[in-house]
Amino acid sequence: MFESLGSMGVLTGSPGIIYAMVAASVLLDVFLPVLPSGVLVITAATAAAAGTATGKVPGEVPDLLLLTVVAATASVLGDLVAYRLAWRGGARLDRAIARSRRLTSAQERLGSALARGGGPLVVLARFAPAGRSVVSFVAGAAHRRVREFLPWSALAGLAWAAYSVALGYYGAQWLGPTWLATGVSVLALFAAGAGAAFVMRRRPA
Repeated sequence: MFESLGSMGVLTGSPGIIYAMVAASVLLDVFLPVLPSGVLVITAATAAAAGTATGKVPGEVPDLLLLTVVAATASVLGDLVAYRLAWRGGARLDRAIARSRRLTSAQERLGSALARGGGPLVVLARFAPAGRSVVSFVAGAAHRRVREFLPWSALAGLAWAAYSVALGYYGAQWLGPTWLATGVSVLALFAAGAGAAFVMRRRPA
């Protein structure tokens, strides 16, 4: 089973390469939400479970704790980059947001939520499709203070990373270290995203 996951050598041959790929994908998907960062994290965690099951030397497979830390850190850094870019966007970005009723509503809701300490919205948005992008850019465009945004961004990144790694690892434990386990885990991640998007739509303004 391990060999079936290892057929793509980058998943099992060098943990350093895996960490770099995960970091780059998670960092950039705030700008390109189509990047499969969650799928990559889950696949790496499944490979780690496969390596454990077959007695691989720890240095030959990703470490789950380090994988979680890398994914969470890259998530926070990506959020901060988007936040700072939006902060400096000036009048052009403000006009772009004003032209979109959805973004205007998101800006108002996020601003009031952060002001009330309602940062769970930031955590919830991390799981929703493109929610991380909207929250990061809107927080910057609204000139929310970094101390209001950063702690919740860190919690969101850690929660998302831990959930994704756990899906990959326990999926492999329950279903075996196969592509079926990875597929089921990815579906669970998408289901969480759909649920988060639904809850965000249902929240009162």
